[in-house]
Amino acid sequence: MALSSQPFIFPGTQSTVLPDPSAFFAPHLLSNPLPTNSFFQNFVLKNGDQPEFIHPYIVKSSLSSLTICYPSQFHNPAFIYQTFIADLTIRALNNPNPNAPHVISSFDDLSVTLDLPSSNLRFFLVKGSPFITCSVIENIAISISTIHAILQCSPNGNRTKYTIKLNNGQTWVLYASSPIDLSNDVSSITSGVFSGIIRISCLPNSDQTSEAVLDRFSSCYPTSGNAVFKQPFCVEYKWEKKGWGDLLMLAHPLHLQLLSAVDSSVTVLEGFKYNSIDGELVGVVGDSWILKSDPVSVTWHSIKGVKEEACLEIIDSLNKDVAALDSKGVSTTSSYFFGKLIARAARLALIAEEVCHLDVIPAIRKFLKDTVEPWLEGTFQENGFFYESKWGGIVTKQGALDSGADFGFGVYNDHHFHIGHFLYAIAVLAKIDPIWGRKYKPQAYALMADFMNLSRRSNSKYARLRCFDLWKLHSWAGGLTEFADGRNQESTSEAVNAYYSAALMGLAYGDTHLVAIGSTLSALEIHSAQTWWHVKEGSTLYGEEFTKNNRVVGVLWSNKRDSGLWFAPPEWKECRLGIQVLPILPITELLFSDVQFVKQLVEWTLPALAREGVGEGWKGFVYTLEAIYDKVGALNKTRSLTGFDDGNSLSNLLWWIHSRDDEVGESDRGSKFCWFRHYSH
Repeated sequence: MALSSQPFIFPGTQSTVLPDPSAFFAPHLLSNPLPTNSFFQNFVLKNGDQPEFIHPYIVKSSLSSLTICYPSQFHNPAFIYQTFIADLTIRALNNPNPNAPHVISSFDDLSVTLDLPSSNLRFFLVKGSPFITCSVIENIAISISTIHAILQCSPNGNRTKYTIKLNNGQTWVLYASSPIDLSNDVSSITSGVFSGIIRISCLPNSDQTSEAVLDRFSSCYPTSGNAVFKQPFCVEYKWEKKGWGDLLMLAHPLHLQLLSAVDSSVTVLEGFKYNSIDGELVGVVGDSWILKSDPVSVTWHSIKGVKEEACLEIIDSLNKDVAALDSKGVSTTSSYFFGKLIARAARLALIAEEVCHLDVIPAIRKFLKDTVEPWLEGTFQENGFFYESKWGGIVTKQGALDSGADFGFGVYNDHHFHIGHFLYAIAVLAKIDPIWGRKYKPQAYALMADFMNLSRRSNSKYARLRCFDLWKLHSWAGGLTEFADGRNQESTSEAVNAYYSAALMGLAYGDTHLVAIGSTLSALEIHSAQTWWHVKEGSTLYGEEFTKNNRVVGVLWSNKRDSGLWFAPPEWKECRLGIQVLPILPITELLFSDVQFVKQLVEWTLPALAREGVGEGWKGFVYTLEAIYDKVGALNKTRSLTGFDDGNSLSNLLWWIHSRDDEVGESDRGSKFCWFRHYSH
C-alpha cells in the first residue's frame, strides 16, 4: 500500500480548540489538509504577527508590512537565541487598508508565498535564499523604513541597484528588475511608482567580495521549492525559478555534509557565508541539489546479538516482566503514556525472540491485542483517535475538547511521538500475529499517514510529512501554538522512533516503500540530532560558553537553543540525557554511534545522579549509554535499580547491555559513522 493511499478514516469529530485556518490561508487552499508544524506556522496563528526564521533572515508580517532582520545572536551558558530587530520594514505607501491581514497564497516543502493584498505586494519566502524577493504587482510607491539610521542610500548608474548603509554596521543591497527612484531621510526610504521585482539582501560582514556574488546572482529568483524522495537515503531539492542566470541559495552544515558532489550539478561558494544559530550558511549555486545519507539498516533485533551465556539472566527478567503485564490494570488514558506502555510490552516480544524464549510471546500478544484494539476500534471509552477535517488529521477524544490534554495532541503537538509508540506496538503485533496484522492494517496505515503522508494530491486526508522539516532535515513538535521562537522539538530519540517504527511496520507488511521512507527519515533525524542536539566538547557551532556547560540541547527552537526541558530545569542532567535516549531500541546504537561523545555525555551527567530525588527510571538511561563503553560497570549499576521508566523495563536494559561489545577499541571512539557501512544492506 502506498503511503499516500489511506482508505480508512477514523470517525469524524468537531474540535473546539483548533484555530480557524481561513483567517490567513487563501480560499483555494482550505479544501486540502494544511500544515500544522511548518517553518512558517506563526504566520497563520492568532494575529499572524510573530516572526519566523526563514534562513538567513527572521521575517515578521504585521499590519500590511513585512519586516526583515539579519539576526545577531545572544549567548550565555544556559541558552542561545537570535535577536529580532526591525532592520528593514517594507510596505506600500498610501495603502487604503493598512490593517489588512496577509494571505498565504501557496506553500510547499521549501517555501511559502505571503501576499499583502491591500498593498499589491507578494513575497516569495524561500528557505535558504540570501535575498528577500518581493513582487510589486501593480504600479505603486513603496516605503522601506528602519529602526536604525540610514547613512547612505546610493544607486548604480541605471538605478537598478541601491546600496543602503545603516548605522548598526549593516549594509543592505536592493536590486530592481527595472529602474526605480529611491529617496531617503534618516529612517526611511520611499520610491517612485514601480511595478516589477525587488530583491533585498544583507551583505554578510559588509564584504565587497560577497557583494560581487550578490550582483552576479541577483537576476534569478526562486518562487517555490520541493523535496523529492528519488531513492532510499536520497533527497533531491528542486526549485522553481524565474529571471535569468543561475540560482544562488544557502546550505546549512548538514546540507554540506550530505550534498552529493557526484550527483548534483552545483557549485559551493566556500567564501560566501551568512551566520545563523544553525551554523554558517554557505552559498551553493544550482537549482537542484541531491542530498545523500549513508544508509541505515532498520532491524527488529540488536545489530550484534546477545551472547548465549547472557540469555539466562534476560530470560529470568522476561518471565517476571511478562507475568506483570495486566491489561485490566492499565490506569492511564493519555495517548502518550498509553503508547509508551504498549511499546514497552512489544519490546519484550522482540527480546524474547532474540533470546529464543518464545514461551512468553502468547501472553505478550494477548496483552497487546487487549490494549491496542480498543484504540483502533474506537471502543476505548476514556479516549481514542478521531479525524478532524479543518486542518486535516487525527486528534484524540480528550484533545479535541482540551488543548492541554494529551500534551497538546489535539492542536497537533507531538503527533510523531505519540503515534510512533503506537506504531511500534502495532508493527510488533503484526509481526507475531500476521492474521491480526491484516485485519487492522487499514487503521495502522491511517495512523502512520497522519505524520508520514507523502502525497501532495488534493484528495489526500493528511498534511504532507506533518512534523518533518525537509529543509532543516528534522522534525518539529510544536503544533498549532504560537511561539515567539518558532517551532521546537525536545526529544530527538522519540522522533527517530517514529520513523523507525513506521519502517518496522513496513517490514511487517512487506511494504518496501514504507521501509525505505521510514529508514530515510530515521537516518536524517539521526544526522540532525548529532549535528544540532549533541554538543561535543570543543565544538564551535554554539560558542564557547554554551558548549562548555552543555552536552545536549534541551529544547531546540527555530530561533533558540535552551538547556532546560519542558518538564525539568537545566540542572536535571539525567532527564536531559534520558529524553534524548528513550525509548531504548536497536536503532539507539546508530543514534549514539560516536563513542567519544557518549563518554563525554555520560561523564557530564553522572554527578547529577547524586542529587536527592533523582528517579530510578532516568538513571537507567544514563547506564544505557555508559554500557556502550563500560559494559561491566553499567551492568552492575543496572542490576541495583529499583524502578524503571514507564516505557522501559529491566529486560530491555539487560538486553541492551548484553548486546554491547565487551571492549571498545580506540578505533571505535572517534566520531565516525562506521556502523552505517558495516551493518547496512
